[in-house]
Amino acid sequence: MSKIVLITGASSGIGKSTAEFLAAKNYTVYGTGRNPKSNPDDSYSLIPLDVTKLDSMEKAINHIITKEGRIDVLVNNAGMGITGPIEDTPTDEMRKVFETNFFGAIDVMKIVLPHMRKQKSGVIINVTSIAGSMGLPYRGIYSATKGALELVTEATRMEVKEFGITMANVAPGDVATNIAAGRYHTPIFENSAYKQKYQLNLNLMDAHVDSGMNPIKMAEQIYKIINTSHPKVHYKVGAFMEKFSIVLKRILPSKMYEKLLMNHYKL
Repeated sequence: MSKIVLITGASSGIGKSTAEFLAAKNYTVYGTGRNPKSNPDDSYSLIPLDVTKLDSMEKAINHIITKEGRIDVLVNNAGMGITGPIEDTPTDEMRKVFETNFFGAIDVMKIVLPHMRKQKSGVIINVTSIAGSMGLPYRGIYSATKGALELVTEATRMEVKEFGITMANVAPGDVATNIAAGRYHTPIFENSAYKQKYQLNLNLMDAHVDSGMNPIKMAEQIYKIINTSHPKVHYKVGAFMEKFSIVLKRILPSKMYEKLLMNHYKL
């Protein structure tokens, strides 16, 4: 029997690549987007779901349960980026990103989990970020949302294990997607103390995304996790130095690691 997969944020990027990849592997895939207008790929369904609106989440998930009777895999991928100096970034914009990247993922899990408990099976994969393992300058709030989701996954994984449900984080490095177009950029204020360094780092971030890995690498890793009977808690997908940066943080003195980051970001 084909497994039923729900992927949030499947209109583009990692979510879209994963939906296409799993559909080609004969999974029954439901991708979601806030306002999906059309889906040129008829190998999977694309339905409306806004992770900041509870009624939208319930409607989408109930639609799948009514039609299929179950959800075997949830890939919590919907997210948004944010850049800016902490001092200059509006706090309301910070809250919006937490609502999407953190609370949105939690709310989707809370709606799906009762169905998985009833089935006595299920896989939940939360897409986080290598950036969630460290506080990156001018991306501190994004790092915080992804780091928080990693910790919640660790906790929830232990809570749901007795019900036959497995969970894992998968953290990408820079991916060649259109996330830069959709992220919130704090304006470069003329009188900002961070004006020059922030502009320099915006240019660096955009260059990293443009040269990032193909999102199909994430789709392949997610497929492997689904087909692993006892998945690990954390998976990292990215360039060697991106993954190695996490190792360095564990082994280096904190001030030495900070200096490496500051040199990298030309601070």
